[in-house]
Amino acid sequence: MSTDEKFENSKDKLGGQAKEGLGKLTGDKETQAEGQAQQGKADAKDKLQDARDTVKGALNGLDKKD
Repeated sequence: MSTDEKFENSKDKLGGQAKEGLGKLTGDKETQAEGQAQQGKADAKDKLQDARDTVKGALNGLDKKD
């Protein structure tokens, strides 16, 4: 995963946490849910990129064996 992608995902997670916290503080369920969704989206992006990196690593390993 590139540094830019890690930074963007971390930024999205922190933004989602802040939004969720603000929603809890103000009693705004919609803002709270938006924050949770934003965090979930960032987590999904992390997992997808980790899977891509694993596949790339496996393919590189296969290429080196030949």
